[in-house]
Amino acid sequence: MDLNSPFFDRIRIKPAADEPRETEGPGCEHPGCAALGEHRAPKGRNREGQYWRFCLEHVRAYNASYNYFDGMSDSALAAYQKDALTGHRPTQAMGVNSAGSGAESATIRDWAYSDPLGILRGKDFTQTRRSRAAPAEPRKPRYTGAAKRALDVLGLDENADGPAIKAQYKALVKQFHPDANGGDRSFEERLRDIIKAHDTLKSAGLC
Repeated sequence: MDLNSPFFDRIRIKPAADEPRETEGPGCEHPGCAALGEHRAPKGRNREGQYWRFCLEHVRAYNASYNYFDGMSDSALAAYQKDALTGHRPTQAMGVNSAGSGAESATIRDWAYSDPLGILRGKDFTQTRRSRAAPAEPRKPRYTGAAKRALDVLGLDENADGPAIKAQYKALVKQFHPDANGGDRSFEERLRDIIKAHDTLKSAGLC
């Protein structure tokens, strides 16, 4: 038998059906699961951009119990909602002199803008006109159609003041939040309407 015969180079052996094959792609990261991890699931707050790899069954179970705001206090949740109105960018009232208002000593957030040339602290941005002898009296907020609808969503009338609006908003958020309903997300649409109504009233200066 000639072992150098070219016939040996053309011999192909099919792998047995019961031989183990390498898994294609990453495996499911759920403990004890050997399925493919074909679906991504976010790891949560403060770990943005990081994901778990799960199979279809375990990613559905993970998504059903996922809560981005889990562990946040009421004050932290309110601060997050307030910052979300401006895209989590710092804001300052027009005409405020930052040198005299203590803005330089304020807490700098991790999304603070950079102004190396000091353009936003210039005269045209930070100083108000002094031609007026006395400031005009603040106008009372007008109840626009949007504000009236927002009050109706919160179950309030036009006689509600700022503290009453805040108290009602806090009570409704606690009532319809999924964490207060055993993870039931059927009230999410109602919760979004409540948050939107509160933001509308806050933008109108009513609370």
